[in-house]
Amino acid sequence: MSERNFETSAAFHELMELLENAESLFLEGPRAVDDVSVVEGYRWITEILSVALECYVWADPARPSIVPIAGPCLPTRKWGGDNADAHYYFAPIDPDRSYLLRGQRRDSCYVSITIYGGPADGRWSDKIVATLNDRDLVFAEDGSFEVIISADESRGDAPNRIKLDPDSVALITRDYLHHPEQEKPTAWEIESLDAAPPPRVEDADLAKRFRAATNFLRELTNINPLPVDPDHINKIAEPYPVPAQTYGWAAGDASYAMGRFDIAEDEALVLEGRSPECVFWNLCLWNPYMQTYDYRYERVTINGGQVKYEDDGSWRIVIASRDPGVANWVSTADHRSGLIWFRWFLPAEVPAQPAATVVKLSDLSG
Repeated sequence: MSERNFETSAAFHELMELLENAESLFLEGPRAVDDVSVVEGYRWITEILSVALECYVWADPARPSIVPIAGPCLPTRKWGGDNADAHYYFAPIDPDRSYLLRGQRRDSCYVSITIYGGPADGRWSDKIVATLNDRDLVFAEDGSFEVIISADESRGDAPNRIKLDPDSVALITRDYLHHPEQEKPTAWEIESLDAAPPPRVEDADLAKRFRAATNFLRELTNINPLPVDPDHINKIAEPYPVPAQTYGWAAGDASYAMGRFDIAEDEALVLEGRSPECVFWNLCLWNPYMQTYDYRYERVTINGGQVKYEDDGSWRIVIASRDPGVANWVSTADHRSGLIWFRWFLPAEVPAQPAATVVKLSDLSG
């Protein structure tokens, strides 16, 4: 009896080996985490696996679907810096094909479409090909819009266009809401303008897909859990804009800033600052895997439409384990330490660095 050899077998086993060894990242070594984060780490592995399967094993650039990969519509799929206010959708891109993307804007304060380029093997993208946001999108009176996405500038007939580069690999949409529990997000659909025959499952193709999923997971596990930098505890780093040459799926029209809290149960971290004019900004608390805490049940994030401002337009946000009876309290969800992430979309200028001060909860007053 002849031996049966499949490329898919080797690729599948490589994926399983990576998953089997992933727990060592947070159990031992320089990136080992506290007990709460260990338990979160096991769940995180399953969540990033679901994203890898969605984006690389099941996705089909010849017959694309645009699928949610994070946000309030998928509150238990947290990864890569998710937050409570945004819906993120993904579609695979083949630069040799042309696409029609349709949308219906409803209550969103910010909508964008970003094309990413770089390796086509599951590794993180290394550049932003193009970004089209709601400042430049042409909408119909009912809020609908159509976008032609193609390397061929003569393809299709729509008021909005994005030109593909030869290394374009993925499309990500961002859809931000100030009050996501009450407002309706943008609706999306995509189709290829180039006909394709019915798909067939083939060994070489499926093996390639499993290898891409493995590469995607390896990229994430090379980063997460984020190590603790003792020089950045209980402070916020200088905000920065995202360059066109980037790593991963960052937004090209945003500024970001990261910090870390490490406070006792009877302490609070008070953040004070002022946001420049922008269409949206927020603060999120993350665990070491860049996942928000569970925002379905308590306030662990806050945005510019929810913040209560001071009379001069500045703000003060209080991070603590329990409600100190002041405005803009954000819960640590019983985490002694964690990450702080700010984002500002379409800011008039790079934001100033927020100030951070550790105080006793008993010293705070409303």
